[in-house]
Amino acid sequence: MTADLSIAHPSLHADSGFWNDPYPFYDKLRSIDPVYKGTVLKYPGWYVTGYKEAAAILKDIRFKNRIPLPEASTKYQNLSHIQHDMLLFKNQSDHKRMRMLIGKEFTAKTAESLRPCIKETVHDLLDQVQIKKTADLVSEFAFPLASLIIAEILGVPKEERYQFRQWTADVIQAIDLTRSRKTLVRASDTAGRLTSYFRDLIHKREAHPQQDLISRFIMEEQLSKEEVLATCILLVIAGHETTVNLISNGVFTLLKHPEQLSALRENPSLIETAVEECLRYDSPAQLTARTASEDCEINGKTIKKGEQVYILLGAANRDPSIFDQPHKMDIQRKPNPHLAFGRNAHFCIGSSLARIEAQIAILTLFERMPKLRLAAHRLEYRKLIGFRSLKELPVVIG
Repeated sequence: MTADLSIAHPSLHADSGFWNDPYPFYDKLRSIDPVYKGTVLKYPGWYVTGYKEAAAILKDIRFKNRIPLPEASTKYQNLSHIQHDMLLFKNQSDHKRMRMLIGKEFTAKTAESLRPCIKETVHDLLDQVQIKKTADLVSEFAFPLASLIIAEILGVPKEERYQFRQWTADVIQAIDLTRSRKTLVRASDTAGRLTSYFRDLIHKREAHPQQDLISRFIMEEQLSKEEVLATCILLVIAGHETTVNLISNGVFTLLKHPEQLSALRENPSLIETAVEECLRYDSPAQLTARTASEDCEINGKTIKKGEQVYILLGAANRDPSIFDQPHKMDIQRKPNPHLAFGRNAHFCIGSSLARIEAQIAILTLFERMPKLRLAAHRLEYRKLIGFRSLKELPVVIG
């Protein structure tokens, strides 16, 4: 690994081994200080790798969410416009209002009611995978599953769902610290297409309401049309990225830990704790950012008003002060208070749905394909610091 971890200026280089395995870097950064002021990928700020410190910041309302765009963002106006109305980047009263209205559509009870639909979709996809000798479980299983389910909930016509993968990839790149002017421009163009697509769909639902989420959002008087639009886009983007990564990372991790996979096969009731351990061990979202709204003290450090704080969730979830043998995969780990979905006010609104999709997808896959194995043991991840996202997951079916 070529990352410069000098105490004065720890920095991350794009050609380092970080992309495929960030955890040694996290450990070294935490050993220097769990709340460290430095620069990673040219972004100065506070990098938080300690669990207790991360949890404290996540529940402290003085640390605000902010739109992750450069201040001079007029050239990225399509992207800036939709992010302005997204729940993800709201604070205090606006966040509380939107979360209450949107959250009632994503309760644990609602997610449970979707089990039959998710099971049917999983089996349909595996019917197509199982007849092959080899497959890529990212593009042929995890992505289409997430795409079909969130589109079904929203009310997106089946024949139009193929676009989601590229839309998601473009916009995710724009909120990651690895972004460039080129990726920001592409993401803004994509945001324009997303906006046009959902404006048209919302208009159709206004004229002819259906039994779908878009129709219900439209009828909600406390949500503006722009907020409905931004919420549809957010659900497509977030619903894809987190769920696809959770399923893909979970399958890959279990295949790399055959003793854990054997335990799951022998006792399928372990699937709930297995998914929680997948969330901790290789968190789909690795980073969330905040801005200090006033001077704040965390772990004896004074974070000044306006300074950026980068909470490395993947690091916090392997903090040895909280998790025994943090680098060990243990599907029976209890307790497992991971921060993969965040905590407190900004806790992931779709967490229940993501959990159930992953539980059904992973368990059904291994039940139906007992001889499944990796086609390659060293896989590549997308170059994103904020997400653990496999480029592909090639497997041999039998």
